[in-house]
Amino acid sequence: MQEHEKHSLAAITLAAMGVVYGDIGTSPLYTLKECFATAHLPLNHDNVLGILSMIFWAILLVVTVKYVAFILRADNRGEGGIMVLMALARRYLGGPARSRIIVLGLFGAALFYGDAIITPAMSVLSAAEGLEVLNPDLASYVLPMSVSVLLGLFLLQKFGTAHVGKLFGPVMMLWFFAIGLLGLAKIIQVPSVLAAVNPYYSVRFISEHGLAAFLTMGSVVLALTGAEALYADMGHFGRKPIRAAWFGLVLPGLVLNYFGQGALLLSNPDAIDNPFFNLAPKWGLLPLIVLATLATVIASQAVISGAYSLTRQAIQLGYCPRMFIDHTSEREIGQIYLPFVNWALLAAVLIVVMAFRSSANLAAAYGIAVTGTMVITSLLFFVVARVNWRWPLPLAIGVTSLFLSIDMVFFSANILKVTHGGWLPLLIGIIIFTLMLTWKQGRELLVERIREHALPLDSFISNIEEYPPARVQGTAVFLTGTTNGVPHALLHNLKHNKVLHERVVLLTANTEDVPYVDRAERLEVTRLSDSFWRVVARYGFMETPDMNEMLECAEERGLAFEVMDTSFFLSRETLISTDRPGMARWREHLFVWMSRNALRATDFFSIPTNRVVEMGAQVEL
Repeated sequence: MQEHEKHSLAAITLAAMGVVYGDIGTSPLYTLKECFATAHLPLNHDNVLGILSMIFWAILLVVTVKYVAFILRADNRGEGGIMVLMALARRYLGGPARSRIIVLGLFGAALFYGDAIITPAMSVLSAAEGLEVLNPDLASYVLPMSVSVLLGLFLLQKFGTAHVGKLFGPVMMLWFFAIGLLGLAKIIQVPSVLAAVNPYYSVRFISEHGLAAFLTMGSVVLALTGAEALYADMGHFGRKPIRAAWFGLVLPGLVLNYFGQGALLLSNPDAIDNPFFNLAPKWGLLPLIVLATLATVIASQAVISGAYSLTRQAIQLGYCPRMFIDHTSEREIGQIYLPFVNWALLAAVLIVVMAFRSSANLAAAYGIAVTGTMVITSLLFFVVARVNWRWPLPLAIGVTSLFLSIDMVFFSANILKVTHGGWLPLLIGIIIFTLMLTWKQGRELLVERIREHALPLDSFISNIEEYPPARVQGTAVFLTGTTNGVPHALLHNLKHNKVLHERVVLLTANTEDVPYVDRAERLEVTRLSDSFWRVVARYGFMETPDMNEMLECAEERGLAFEVMDTSFFLSRETLISTDRPGMARWREHLFVWMSRNALRATDFFSIPTNRVVEMGAQVEL
């Protein structure tokens, strides 16, 4: 039994290595080079050790202590990620505090999309730039190679990652072994580089260089890109395998490679043009370029899958319009594909690659999205530690202050790069944040406007049962967003058709602040009268509602359906922007446009199209 558990842990740890650590695993491709390029520092012994020491302690304090030791504890039924942390933090809060938590979480999620655009561009470009080290005459092929790899990556998304994903773990394990051995070989030649483990070199570097050291920190943070993935992917692999992969191979491989690059620069300062690829012997350069390209594709795949998952969470939590979600695996619930998100990301990534043209130009843009999300994660962690875990206030403030002091230094250093490309993730974040907040507030405004004209449900049912209209055979299911008031579709059906089915079911699908809801708790069935029933379905934000499953659960609770004898009635609102108090007119117009382009409820809930009746309604916002 123990051997089986060890085998399972080893397999999951290998898989986690492939998905979770792709981004942070490819950061040695560009980090050290950018640290020296940012502040134009002279390449000497003290500067090499100082920068290496900052990288080492940043990885240790931010990734190992903050994320691996603390943030991974903040799980919501095993799931992690910025939206999960937001759901946890807001669970026991109300009023202004709850609103502030939602705004923080949404902006952190919005910044992630900026990361999802920049990561594939930055990673693939940095791998393709190995061609220049192989032969300077190949420099003109870097851009075409990058575009080709990215096109292939996004075109393959619709087939799912189930089969290709099996290769991710072994490839990344080979990658960490390779970069660790390359670094170790150079450290053996220049062992004095290990002195950078001493934090004294970090402190001295900062005290001697002042502003230049502060600017350099904006590039040191590149070594931490992908740290959020440890938390975001916890639901797929669990806390233990992620920690095992980090301490077992990822951390040693990264540290050895960074120190190996430092040793190379101490012995050959000219290698600063690309210290990562210059670590390899001439015969190993081409295989390393191929391996680096595969690793960056895996890093990109992880962040693309993360964008799919985050979008589904946003849809379920009511911050994003409904979209088509394709489940590409029958066994893995997390294997999903969203065509709109995929093609939007592809277009954005290609524009970024063609506009910036090199990893060096993109480096300034990379840090802001990462550090901004880190700051928000620390703030939300404080709320969870204090409110959910009931930590004493001094302990919660102490731990969070340590995290924030590091996060804010990195974020501040990257803010200085706004004019050099840092505006890109901020712009993406602001646009997506505005869209999500507009959708949420627009839906709330729409519900409020509908309620203004809604009839009380209890009195309506009493009148219907006492003075029944013509009744026809079968069941009518009316989908409604609330459990209060009579659905518009029901009123319109009575008004125009002047009939009512012999059995009427009012169905509401609610999303809870948990990732998954047990099947036993899925449905609540209430009999309102002889012919009226209320059904409330509960789903987690990691789940996609399915009408067939709802009907099966209803049957288990004594409410059986014959699909061919059941009609589904939906309201299709035509929204009109007005001057009434609510939202600004431009946001109302934006909400109307988003509503028109949202996926139809019939497709989202997988309702048989030949059993659907849509009733139009005009609503003034």
